[in-house]
Amino acid sequence: MLGIAEPIQRALAADNYVQPTPIQAQAIPALLAGRDVLGIAQTGTGKTAAFGLPLLQKLFTDRIKNAPRSTRALILAPTRELALQIDESLRAYGRHLSLRHAVILGGVNENRQIAAMRPGVDILVATPGRLLDLMGQKHVVLGAATTLVVDEADRMFDMGFIRDVRRIVSHLPRQRQSMLFSATMPDEVAHLVKEILRDPIRINVSPPALTAEKIDQRVYHVETKDKQALLHSLLREPDMKRAIVFTRTKHGANKVVKRLVDGGHAAEAIHGNKSQNARQRALEEFKSGRVRILVATDIASRGIDIDEVTHVVNFELPDVPENYVHRIGRTARAGSGGIAISFCDASERDSLRSIERLVKRQLTAMGERGERRARAQGTDRSRPDVQTRAGHGSANSGLDRFLGRK
Repeated sequence: MLGIAEPIQRALAADNYVQPTPIQAQAIPALLAGRDVLGIAQTGTGKTAAFGLPLLQKLFTDRIKNAPRSTRALILAPTRELALQIDESLRAYGRHLSLRHAVILGGVNENRQIAAMRPGVDILVATPGRLLDLMGQKHVVLGAATTLVVDEADRMFDMGFIRDVRRIVSHLPRQRQSMLFSATMPDEVAHLVKEILRDPIRINVSPPALTAEKIDQRVYHVETKDKQALLHSLLREPDMKRAIVFTRTKHGANKVVKRLVDGGHAAEAIHGNKSQNARQRALEEFKSGRVRILVATDIASRGIDIDEVTHVVNFELPDVPENYVHRIGRTARAGSGGIAISFCDASERDSLRSIERLVKRQLTAMGERGERRARAQGTDRSRPDVQTRAGHGSANSGLDRFLGRK
């Protein structure tokens, strides 16, 4: 497949990875040929394998002894969850290659990370802040890193890491292969591209907003004070097997979780104020099914890559429309369908209009207001093409119970 070495293909076959995604089909041959790559792609498009498989092959083919405290390849990620996810994926793809890996991130004790770097590694996945700390203490040197990956560069910009990225890149050799991936291209990221990539091949993959036909996108117009009761009602639906609920703030996430737990639901929160161990524990509980509901903020959500998430609930609409795309992309993964439900109060109507312009579609309005809107548009909601999908129950049943109709 695409010129990938047999030991890597064997690992992929064991995990039932057979058909490359569009970004993999374009990026892998270019990277194997030594080109720099700029990938415009959302999460869920397979970009980790797109850069990871050629990287593993390059390291496996070029057997070079690791120097102490050094790495042959550096991958920068904006969040701890994404860094751990990338490392987990690369370990799985390269399980037959005997390469040394290390992860450097904040929120945990640095001693293990220092020990992991002491003999030198083949692949280092890091968040910028902790990496700069350990570089300043001389525990990490980057002079031997001939491959650089910057993942989710727009999120780096959102989190204020672009300056850190520039400082890190200044310590790398000029002769290297570099790749940068970003869902969007704000001006600051465009400047970074010019600085770190040489004559890159640009690969633009349509975002999930344009390709996620399997996501049923709905909106409830509801007053702020009634959102929690509506959420409780919807969570009683038997088809809502595993849900991620998004809030705008860390305080809001904690508040939603407390009320869910008080109401008898198994829920955990994941956000920037949680320790690394607490965040990992919450993800494991959610992944295993012991917890059915994960409440997250946008920054914490970018590393969540879990199959079989049946629903995404936007308890509060995001301030940035593009974040809506990232949020709903947590469902309908690995070829399955999914449902995205948004709660919209009076203060969020402008945000809703911005989202609908971005995704080039009108979200299906549920409940009484949705029924009035459907009638105004001459739409018969009993027609099969506007009903909810088979197996997902009545679209209005949760709100019906919330309004005391049943």
